[in-house]
Amino acid sequence: MALPHDRDRIDFATYKPQHFLWSLDRKVATITLNRPERKNPLTFESYAELRDLFRALAHGEAVKAVVITGAGGNFCSGGDVHEIIGPLVRMQEAGDTQGLLDFTRMTGDLVKAMRACPQVIVAAIDGICAGAGAILAMASDLRLGTAASKVAFLFTRVGLAGADMGACNMLPRLIGAGRAADLLYTGRAMDGAEAERWGFYNRLCAPHAVLDEALTLAAQLAHGPTFAHAMTKRCLHQEWDMDIDTAIEAEAQAQAICMQTRDFGRAYYAFVERRKPVFAGN
Repeated sequence: MALPHDRDRIDFATYKPQHFLWSLDRKVATITLNRPERKNPLTFESYAELRDLFRALAHGEAVKAVVITGAGGNFCSGGDVHEIIGPLVRMQEAGDTQGLLDFTRMTGDLVKAMRACPQVIVAAIDGICAGAGAILAMASDLRLGTAASKVAFLFTRVGLAGADMGACNMLPRLIGAGRAADLLYTGRAMDGAEAERWGFYNRLCAPHAVLDEALTLAAQLAHGPTFAHAMTKRCLHQEWDMDIDTAIEAEAQAQAICMQTRDFGRAYYAFVERRKPVFAGN
C-alpha cells in the first residue's frame, strides 16, 4: 500500500509497501528490493515509494536503524530497462523535456530523503550493484559488501553523464576525486576487494553472512545513542559546504544539544557504576 499523507497515521510495524519488502524487528527496519528474476531493478513506482518511505522515516520513532538489501543474491541492477529506460527514450523522442526533468528530480529526491532521514542506513551488498543501485549504496551511511559483488556507476554506458543523483558530489568524498572520475567516466565495475580498498565498502563479508552482519551492525546502532547518531549524520552531511571554523562552531552547538539528552547522563553514571550503559535515544 502507498504511504498515507498523514504521517501520524503511519504504523511502521504493519506497513506493507507495494514495490519492495519491509520488516521491522527490534528497532531495525529491513528494506529488501524484491525482483530477483531481474536482479532487483527499480521502476518509476519503486523509486517514488522508496522516496516517500525515507521521507516518512524522519518521523518514524519506532525505527532506529535501516538495512537495505536485495533478494536472490543481487543488490540492485539499476533502473529497469523496459519499465524506465524505454519510457524515457520515448519521452525524449516526443520532446518531453519536462517529463525527463521530473523523473531525474524524483530520483534525486530519493537520495535527498535518504540523507535527510535521521536513521543510519546500512547497505548489505552482494552480486550486482549497478546504476541507480550503486547510487542507493552510495547514499547509505555504511556499506557492507562481498568479494564477488560488482559495483558500477554505468550511466555513461547508456549515453548519460556520470552526474546522476548526486554521484559527482558524494562519490569523490567517499573514494577520492581521481577514483570517482575513473568509475564515472568509464562506467566500469569494481569488485568487492577494490571497493573495500578504495573505501566504498566499510568491510567485506562472506555472501552468506553479509545480511546478518549488516543487521547486527544496525542493531548495535539502533540500541545506541540514536539521537546522537542522528546528529552525527546531520553534521556529516551539512559540513560538506562549511569551512573549518564554521564546522567547528556547528559541532560545538550540536554537541551541546547532545549533552542535554538523558543518554549523556546515562553513559556517565554507567561508567561510574562500572556497567554497560543502556541508551534510549533521548
